[in-house]
Amino acid sequence: MSRQLLGVAVATALAVTLTGCGSGGSSSDDALQIWIRQAPDSDSAKTAKKLADAFTKASGVKTKVVALFDDFETKLQQQAAQKKLPDIVINDTAQLGNMHTQGWLREIDMNAVAGHDKLSETALKAAQGSDGKYYGVPFSAQSFALIIRKDWREKVGMQPPQSWDDLAKLAKAFTEKDPDGNGQADTYGFVAPAGTKRGYASWYASSLIYANGGDFIKAAGGGKFASTVTDPKTVEAVQFLQDQFCKAKTVNPGAVSNDTTVTHEVFEKGQGGIYLVGPYVLARFIKSIGTDKLEVDPVPNGPSGGPGTLGEGENVYLMAGSGNQDGQKKFAEFAVSADGQKIGMNKDANGAIVRLPVNTAVDLSAERSDPRWKVFQDSYAHAVYAPPVPNWAPIRQDSADAFNAVWADCSADVKTKMGELNTKLTQELQSQKAS
Repeated sequence: MSRQLLGVAVATALAVTLTGCGSGGSSSDDALQIWIRQAPDSDSAKTAKKLADAFTKASGVKTKVVALFDDFETKLQQQAAQKKLPDIVINDTAQLGNMHTQGWLREIDMNAVAGHDKLSETALKAAQGSDGKYYGVPFSAQSFALIIRKDWREKVGMQPPQSWDDLAKLAKAFTEKDPDGNGQADTYGFVAPAGTKRGYASWYASSLIYANGGDFIKAAGGGKFASTVTDPKTVEAVQFLQDQFCKAKTVNPGAVSNDTTVTHEVFEKGQGGIYLVGPYVLARFIKSIGTDKLEVDPVPNGPSGGPGTLGEGENVYLMAGSGNQDGQKKFAEFAVSADGQKIGMNKDANGAIVRLPVNTAVDLSAERSDPRWKVFQDSYAHAVYAPPVPNWAPIRQDSADAFNAVWADCSADVKTKMGELNTKLTQELQSQKAS
Protein backbone atom coordinates (compact mmCIF):
# COMPACT_ATOMS: atom_id res chain seq x y z
CA MET A 1 0.00 0.00 0.00
CA SER A 2 1.34 3.47 -0.87
CA ARG A 3 2.23 5.93 1.87
CA GLN A 4 -0.69 8.15 0.84
CA LEU A 5 -3.25 5.34 0.83
CA LEU A 6 -1.94 3.98 4.09
CA GLY A 7 -2.28 7.44 5.64
CA VAL A 8 -5.89 7.69 4.48
CA ALA A 9 -6.67 4.24 5.85
CA VAL A 10 -5.11 5.02 9.22
CA ALA A 11 -6.85 8.40 9.40
CA THR A 12 -10.21 6.80 8.61
CA ALA A 13 -9.72 4.09 11.20
CA LEU A 14 -8.68 6.57 13.86
CA ALA A 15 -11.57 8.87 13.09
CA VAL A 16 -13.93 5.96 13.74
CA THR A 17 -12.22 4.50 16.78
CA LEU A 18 -11.62 7.81 18.52
CA THR A 19 -15.23 8.89 18.40
CA GLY A 20 -16.68 8.42 21.85
CA CYS A 21 -13.54 6.93 23.36
CA GLY A 22 -12.23 8.31 26.64
CA SER A 23 -9.10 10.41 26.65
CA GLY A 24 -6.04 9.50 28.68
CA GLY A 25 -6.57 12.27 31.22
CA SER A 26 -10.30 12.15 31.78
CA SER A 27 -10.67 8.41 31.93
CA SER A 28 -7.68 7.71 34.16
CA ASP A 29 -7.78 10.21 37.02
CA ASP A 30 -10.59 12.66 36.26
CA ALA A 31 -8.05 15.41 35.55
CA LEU A 32 -7.92 17.28 32.27
CA GLN A 33 -4.72 16.00 30.68
CA ILE A 34 -2.74 18.70 28.86
CA TRP A 35 0.19 17.79 26.61
CA ILE A 36 2.66 20.44 25.56
CA ARG A 37 5.69 20.11 23.30
CA GLN A 38 8.35 21.24 25.78
CA ALA A 39 11.22 19.49 27.51
CA PRO A 40 10.24 17.98 30.88
CA ASP A 41 11.33 20.10 33.87
CA SER A 42 12.23 23.00 31.55
CA ASP A 43 11.31 26.57 32.38
CA SER A 44 8.66 26.37 29.66
CA ALA A 45 7.15 23.26 31.21
CA LYS A 46 7.00 25.09 34.55
CA THR A 47 5.17 27.98 32.90
CA ALA A 48 2.67 25.54 31.44
CA LYS A 49 2.11 24.16 34.95
CA LYS A 50 1.52 27.71 36.25
CA LEU A 51 -1.05 28.24 33.51
CA ALA A 52 -2.82 24.98 34.32
CA ASP A 53 -2.81 25.70 38.06
CA ALA A 54 -4.28 29.17 37.49
CA PHE A 55 -6.96 27.63 35.31
CA THR A 56 -7.80 25.08 38.00
CA LYS A 57 -8.06 27.83 40.60
CA ALA A 58 -10.38 29.86 38.37
CA SER A 59 -12.56 27.00 37.13
CA GLY A 60 -12.31 24.18 39.64
CA VAL A 61 -11.32 21.79 36.81
CA LYS A 62 -8.40 19.56 37.83
CA THR A 63 -5.49 19.36 35.39
CA LYS A 64 -2.41 17.29 34.69
CA VAL A 65 0.36 18.75 32.49
CA VAL A 66 2.53 16.36 30.49
CA ALA A 67 5.60 17.99 28.93
CA LEU A 68 7.26 16.03 26.14
CA PHE A 69 9.76 17.13 23.50
CA ASP A 70 11.46 14.28 21.68
CA ASP A 71 9.23 12.32 19.28
CA PHE A 72 6.17 14.26 20.41
CA GLU A 73 4.06 13.35 17.37
CA THR A 74 5.14 9.69 17.57
CA LYS A 75 3.95 9.49 21.18
CA LEU A 76 0.64 11.03 20.19
CA GLN A 77 0.34 8.31 17.53
CA GLN A 78 0.88 5.70 20.22
CA GLN A 79 -1.78 7.25 22.45
CA ALA A 80 -4.20 7.37 19.54
CA ALA A 81 -3.63 3.69 18.81
CA GLN A 82 -4.49 2.94 22.45
CA LYS A 83 -7.55 5.22 22.31
CA LYS A 84 -5.99 7.34 25.06
CA LEU A 85 -5.44 10.73 23.49
CA PRO A 86 -4.96 13.57 25.98
CA ASP A 87 -7.78 16.06 26.39
CA ILE A 88 -5.73 19.06 25.31
CA VAL A 89 -2.64 19.35 23.13
CA ILE A 90 -0.71 22.62 22.79
CA ASN A 91 1.26 22.18 19.59
CA ASP A 92 2.56 23.94 16.49
CA THR A 93 0.13 25.58 14.11
CA ALA A 94 1.84 23.70 11.27
CA GLN A 95 0.75 20.39 12.82
CA LEU A 96 -2.97 21.18 12.48
CA GLY A 97 -3.38 19.46 9.12
CA ASN A 98 -1.44 16.40 10.20
CA MET A 99 -3.52 15.92 13.35
CA HIS A 100 -6.81 16.75 11.64
CA THR A 101 -6.32 14.23 8.81
CA GLN A 102 -5.76 11.52 11.41
CA GLY A 103 -9.10 12.26 13.06
CA TRP A 104 -7.62 13.52 16.32
CA LEU A 105 -9.18 16.98 16.52
CA ARG A 106 -12.61 18.26 17.43
CA GLU A 107 -14.10 20.92 15.20
CA ILE A 108 -14.53 24.19 17.09
CA ASP A 109 -17.34 26.71 16.81
CA MET A 110 -15.16 29.78 17.24
CA ASN A 111 -18.17 32.05 17.81
CA ALA A 112 -18.96 30.00 20.92
CA VAL A 113 -15.46 30.52 22.38
CA ALA A 114 -15.51 33.32 24.92
CA GLY A 115 -13.04 36.05 23.94
CA HIS A 116 -12.82 35.02 20.30
CA ASP A 117 -13.53 38.61 19.24
CA LYS A 118 -10.24 39.72 20.79
CA LEU A 119 -8.10 37.22 18.89
CA SER A 120 -5.67 38.32 16.17
CA GLU A 121 -7.05 37.75 12.67
CA THR A 122 -3.66 36.47 11.51
CA ALA A 123 -3.50 33.95 14.34
CA LEU A 124 -7.10 32.87 13.75
CA LYS A 125 -6.30 31.93 10.16
CA ALA A 126 -3.63 29.55 11.47
CA ALA A 127 -6.30 27.69 13.43
CA GLN A 128 -8.33 26.88 10.30
CA GLY A 129 -8.17 23.72 8.26
CA SER A 130 -8.20 23.58 4.49
CA ASP A 131 -12.01 23.39 4.65
CA GLY A 132 -12.16 26.78 6.39
CA LYS A 133 -13.38 25.25 9.67
CA TYR A 134 -11.58 25.74 12.98
CA TYR A 135 -9.73 22.84 14.57
CA GLY A 136 -7.74 24.76 17.16
CA VAL A 137 -7.84 27.93 19.25
CA PRO A 138 -4.88 30.33 18.79
CA PHE A 139 -2.63 30.47 21.82
CA SER A 140 0.77 31.91 20.86
CA ALA A 141 2.28 33.60 17.82
CA GLN A 142 5.77 34.38 16.66
CA SER A 143 7.73 35.85 13.81
CA PHE A 144 11.43 35.50 13.13
CA ALA A 145 14.36 37.91 13.36
CA LEU A 146 18.15 37.92 13.62
CA ILE A 147 19.70 37.53 17.05
CA ILE A 148 23.20 38.92 16.55
CA ARG A 149 26.27 39.14 18.73
CA LYS A 150 26.37 42.92 19.14
CA ASP A 151 29.79 42.83 20.77
CA TRP A 152 31.19 40.97 17.76
CA ARG A 153 29.58 43.37 15.32
CA GLU A 154 31.09 46.35 17.09
CA LYS A 155 34.46 44.58 17.29
CA VAL A 156 34.60 44.21 13.48
CA GLY A 157 33.35 47.77 13.01
CA MET A 158 30.15 47.09 11.07
CA GLN A 159 26.55 48.29 11.25
CA PRO A 160 23.38 46.17 11.64
CA PRO A 161 22.57 44.51 8.29
CA GLN A 162 20.10 46.34 6.05
CA SER A 163 20.37 44.03 3.04
CA TRP A 164 21.40 40.47 2.18
CA ASP A 165 24.71 41.85 0.94
CA ASP A 166 25.24 43.46 4.37
CA LEU A 167 24.28 40.18 6.02
CA ALA A 168 26.79 38.20 3.95
CA LYS A 169 29.55 40.72 4.67
CA LEU A 170 28.84 40.62 8.41
CA ALA A 171 28.91 36.81 8.37
CA LYS A 172 32.24 36.89 6.51
CA ALA A 173 33.70 39.32 9.05
CA PHE A 174 32.58 37.12 11.94
CA THR A 175 34.26 34.17 10.23
CA GLU A 176 37.55 35.82 9.31
CA LYS A 177 38.22 38.71 11.73
CA ASP A 178 38.41 36.93 15.09
CA PRO A 179 35.47 38.78 16.69
CA ASP A 180 35.92 37.04 20.05
CA GLY A 181 39.58 38.10 20.17
CA ASN A 182 41.01 34.74 21.21
CA GLY A 183 43.52 34.63 18.36
CA GLN A 184 42.00 31.48 16.84
CA ALA A 185 39.98 30.89 13.68
CA ASP A 186 37.08 29.31 15.55
CA THR A 187 34.12 31.59 14.85
CA TYR A 188 31.56 31.65 12.05
CA GLY A 189 28.89 34.00 10.80
CA PHE A 190 25.70 31.95 10.79
CA VAL A 191 24.53 29.21 13.10
CA ALA A 192 21.80 27.19 11.42
CA PRO A 193 19.54 24.25 12.31
CA ALA A 194 19.92 22.89 8.79
CA GLY A 195 19.23 19.22 9.46
CA THR A 196 16.24 17.29 8.16
CA LYS A 197 14.71 16.19 11.48
CA ARG A 198 11.15 17.58 11.74
CA GLY A 199 11.87 19.61 8.61
CA TYR A 200 14.23 22.05 10.32
CA ALA A 201 16.16 22.99 7.14
CA SER A 202 12.90 24.18 5.59
CA TRP A 203 11.86 25.94 8.80
CA TYR A 204 15.16 27.83 8.87
CA ALA A 205 15.09 28.84 5.20
CA SER A 206 11.45 29.96 5.28
CA SER A 207 12.06 33.48 6.56
CA LEU A 208 14.63 34.24 3.86
CA ILE A 209 12.34 32.79 1.19
CA TYR A 210 9.46 34.97 2.37
CA ALA A 211 11.76 37.98 2.78
CA ASN A 212 12.64 37.63 -0.90
CA GLY A 213 9.02 37.37 -2.05
CA GLY A 214 9.24 33.62 -2.64
CA ASP A 215 7.04 30.81 -1.37
CA PHE A 216 6.61 27.04 -1.26
CA ILE A 217 3.10 26.71 -2.62
CA LYS A 218 0.41 29.20 -3.60
CA ALA A 219 -3.37 29.14 -3.50
CA ALA A 220 -4.92 28.31 -6.85
CA GLY A 221 -8.56 28.94 -5.93
CA GLY A 222 -11.30 26.61 -4.76
CA GLY A 223 -9.22 25.27 -1.87
CA LYS A 224 -6.53 24.04 -4.29
CA PHE A 225 -2.81 24.80 -4.32
CA ALA A 226 0.17 24.67 -6.66
CA SER A 227 3.89 24.28 -5.96
CA THR A 228 5.95 27.43 -6.48
CA VAL A 229 9.45 26.37 -5.41
CA THR A 230 10.78 26.93 -8.92
CA ASP A 231 9.90 30.63 -8.65
CA PRO A 232 13.19 32.54 -9.21
CA LYS A 233 12.66 34.34 -5.88
CA THR A 234 12.56 31.04 -3.99
CA VAL A 235 15.53 29.66 -5.92
CA GLU A 236 17.47 32.86 -5.18
CA ALA A 237 16.94 32.48 -1.43
CA VAL A 238 18.06 28.83 -1.38
CA GLN A 239 21.05 29.77 -3.55
CA PHE A 240 22.01 32.55 -1.13
CA LEU A 241 22.20 30.00 1.66
CA GLN A 242 24.13 27.48 -0.44
CA ASP A 243 26.66 30.22 -1.15
CA GLN A 244 27.09 30.76 2.59
CA PHE A 245 27.61 27.06 3.20
CA CYS A 246 29.82 26.36 0.20
CA LYS A 247 31.54 29.47 -1.16
CA ALA A 248 31.87 31.88 1.76
CA LYS A 249 31.93 29.03 4.31
CA THR A 250 30.32 31.27 6.92
CA VAL A 251 28.02 28.64 8.50
CA ASN A 252 29.02 26.69 11.59
CA PRO A 253 30.46 23.23 10.84
CA GLY A 254 27.97 20.40 11.27
CA ALA A 255 24.96 22.64 10.68
CA VAL A 256 23.55 20.26 8.03
CA SER A 257 23.09 17.65 10.76
CA ASN A 258 21.82 19.92 13.54
CA ASP A 259 18.37 20.58 14.96
CA THR A 260 17.49 23.59 17.10
CA THR A 261 18.51 21.96 20.38
CA VAL A 262 22.11 21.65 19.17
CA THR A 263 22.09 25.01 17.37
CA HIS A 264 21.05 26.88 20.52
CA GLU A 265 24.10 25.44 22.24
CA VAL A 266 26.38 26.28 19.29
CA PHE A 267 25.29 29.92 19.54
CA GLU A 268 25.78 29.98 23.29
CA LYS A 269 29.29 28.57 22.95
CA GLY A 270 30.27 31.47 20.71
CA GLN A 271 30.82 29.40 17.58
CA GLY A 272 28.70 31.76 15.48
CA GLY A 273 27.26 35.24 15.73
CA ILE A 274 24.06 35.37 13.63
CA TYR A 275 21.02 33.26 14.46
CA LEU A 276 17.80 33.56 12.45
CA VAL A 277 15.28 32.32 14.98
CA GLY A 278 12.10 33.06 16.93
CA PRO A 279 11.85 35.05 20.16
CA TYR A 280 11.46 32.03 22.40
CA VAL A 281 15.23 31.75 23.00
CA LEU A 282 15.88 35.43 23.67
CA ALA A 283 15.61 35.22 27.45
CA ARG A 284 17.75 32.07 27.50
CA PHE A 285 20.53 33.72 25.49
CA ILE A 286 20.41 36.89 27.61
CA LYS A 287 21.01 34.72 30.66
CA SER A 288 23.72 32.54 29.13
CA ILE A 289 25.56 35.08 26.95
CA GLY A 290 24.77 38.46 28.52
CA THR A 291 22.23 41.12 27.63
CA ASP A 292 24.82 43.70 26.50
CA LYS A 293 26.26 41.27 23.97
CA LEU A 294 23.05 40.70 22.04
CA GLU A 295 20.83 42.64 19.68
CA VAL A 296 17.78 41.73 17.62
CA ASP A 297 17.50 42.99 14.05
CA PRO A 298 14.73 42.41 11.50
CA VAL A 299 15.34 40.06 8.59
CA PRO A 300 16.48 42.33 5.73
CA ASN A 301 14.44 42.43 2.54
CA GLY A 302 15.84 40.15 -0.13
CA PRO A 303 17.11 41.52 -3.45
CA SER A 304 13.81 40.54 -5.11
CA GLY A 305 11.19 41.09 -2.42
CA GLY A 306 10.24 41.79 1.17
CA PRO A 307 9.37 42.39 3.83
CA GLY A 308 8.58 38.89 5.03
CA THR A 309 9.27 36.38 7.74
CA LEU A 310 8.00 32.99 8.81
CA GLY A 311 4.95 33.23 11.04
CA GLU A 312 3.98 30.43 13.34
CA GLY A 313 2.97 29.65 16.87
CA GLU A 314 0.87 27.22 18.84
CA ASN A 315 -2.79 26.39 19.01
CA VAL A 316 -4.76 24.82 21.82
CA TYR A 317 -6.18 21.67 20.25
CA LEU A 318 -9.28 20.03 21.72
CA MET A 319 -8.69 16.36 21.13
CA ALA A 320 -11.32 13.91 19.91
CA GLY A 321 -12.73 11.36 22.32
CA SER A 322 -12.43 13.44 25.47
CA GLY A 323 -14.83 12.66 28.26
CA ASN A 324 -14.63 16.28 29.44
CA GLN A 325 -15.56 18.47 26.49
CA ASP A 326 -16.78 21.25 28.76
CA GLY A 327 -13.40 21.28 30.53
CA GLN A 328 -11.61 21.37 27.17
CA LYS A 329 -13.56 24.46 26.07
CA LYS A 330 -13.06 26.20 29.41
CA PHE A 331 -9.30 25.64 29.26
CA ALA A 332 -9.09 27.04 25.73
CA GLU A 333 -11.04 30.11 26.81
CA PHE A 334 -8.79 30.67 29.82
CA ALA A 335 -5.63 30.19 27.74
CA VAL A 336 -6.62 32.98 25.33
CA SER A 337 -7.92 35.31 28.02
CA ALA A 338 -5.77 38.27 29.07
CA ASP A 339 -4.89 36.48 32.33
CA GLY A 340 -3.95 33.27 30.56
CA GLN A 341 -1.88 35.05 27.94
CA LYS A 342 0.04 37.04 30.55
CA ILE A 343 0.89 33.89 32.51
CA GLY A 344 2.10 32.23 29.33
CA MET A 345 4.22 35.26 28.38
CA ASN A 346 6.13 34.97 31.68
CA LYS A 347 7.29 38.61 31.57
CA ASP A 348 10.93 38.89 30.42
CA ALA A 349 11.95 35.63 32.08
CA ASN A 350 12.96 32.41 30.35
CA GLY A 351 10.23 29.84 29.78
CA ALA A 352 7.62 31.82 27.84
CA ILE A 353 5.05 29.59 26.17
CA VAL A 354 3.25 32.62 24.73
CA ARG A 355 5.85 34.35 22.56
CA LEU A 356 3.67 37.10 21.09
CA PRO A 357 0.15 37.37 22.52
CA VAL A 358 -2.76 36.45 20.25
CA ASN A 359 -5.17 38.40 22.44
CA THR A 360 -5.14 41.92 21.00
CA ALA A 361 -6.13 43.39 24.37
CA VAL A 362 -2.76 42.37 25.85
CA ASP A 363 -0.11 45.09 25.61
CA LEU A 364 3.27 43.50 24.90
CA SER A 365 5.25 46.49 26.14
CA ALA A 366 3.36 46.47 29.46
CA GLU A 367 4.33 42.85 30.06
CA ARG A 368 7.90 42.89 28.78
CA SER A 369 10.38 45.68 29.38
CA ASP A 370 13.00 44.38 26.94
CA PRO A 371 12.59 46.48 23.74
CA ARG A 372 14.08 43.69 21.62
CA TRP A 373 10.74 41.90 21.75
CA LYS A 374 9.27 44.77 19.72
CA VAL A 375 11.37 43.74 16.71
CA PHE A 376 9.55 40.41 16.67
CA GLN A 377 6.20 42.11 17.24
CA ASP A 378 6.78 44.49 14.32
CA SER A 379 7.93 41.64 12.08
CA TYR A 380 4.72 39.74 12.81
CA ALA A 381 2.85 42.33 10.73
CA HIS A 382 4.25 40.70 7.58
CA ALA A 383 4.56 37.14 8.86
CA VAL A 384 3.61 34.26 6.56
CA TYR A 385 2.04 31.12 8.05
CA ALA A 386 2.02 27.69 6.48
CA PRO A 387 -0.96 27.58 4.09
CA PRO A 388 -4.07 25.60 5.05
CA VAL A 389 -3.35 22.49 2.99
CA PRO A 390 -4.70 19.25 4.46
CA ASN A 391 -1.23 18.29 5.72
CA TRP A 392 1.74 20.67 5.74
CA ALA A 393 4.12 18.23 7.48
CA PRO A 394 5.20 16.21 4.38
CA ILE A 395 5.60 19.42 2.35
CA ARG A 396 7.91 20.86 4.98
CA GLN A 397 9.81 17.56 5.21
CA ASP A 398 10.26 17.20 1.43
CA SER A 399 11.47 20.80 1.28
CA ALA A 400 13.88 20.25 4.16
CA ASP A 401 15.34 17.18 2.45
CA ALA A 402 15.90 19.16 -0.77
CA PHE A 403 17.40 22.22 0.92
CA ASN A 404 19.65 20.12 3.11
CA ALA A 405 20.89 18.23 0.05
CA VAL A 406 22.05 21.36 -1.78
CA TRP A 407 23.72 22.77 1.34
CA ALA A 408 25.49 19.50 2.14
CA ASP A 409 26.57 18.85 -1.48
CA CYS A 410 28.27 21.93 -2.89
CA SER A 411 28.27 20.44 -6.40
CA ALA A 412 24.46 20.30 -6.43
CA ASP A 413 22.69 22.74 -8.75
CA VAL A 414 20.03 24.60 -6.78
CA LYS A 415 17.74 25.30 -9.75
CA THR A 416 17.77 21.63 -10.78
CA LYS A 417 17.06 20.44 -7.26
CA MET A 418 14.20 22.91 -6.91
CA GLY A 419 12.74 21.45 -10.10
CA GLU A 420 12.88 17.99 -8.55
CA LEU A 421 11.31 19.34 -5.37
CA ASN A 422 8.57 20.96 -7.45
CA THR A 423 7.65 17.54 -8.83
CA LYS A 424 7.54 16.03 -5.33
CA LEU A 425 5.39 18.81 -3.92
CA THR A 426 3.00 18.59 -6.86
CA GLN A 427 2.64 14.85 -6.26
CA GLU A 428 2.10 15.45 -2.54
CA LEU A 429 -0.62 18.01 -3.21
CA GLN A 430 -2.28 15.56 -5.60
CA SER A 431 -2.19 12.84 -2.96
CA GLN A 432 -3.90 15.25 -0.56
CA LYS A 433 -6.48 16.12 -3.23
CA ALA A 434 -5.35 19.72 -2.91
CA SER A 435 -3.79 20.22 -6.36
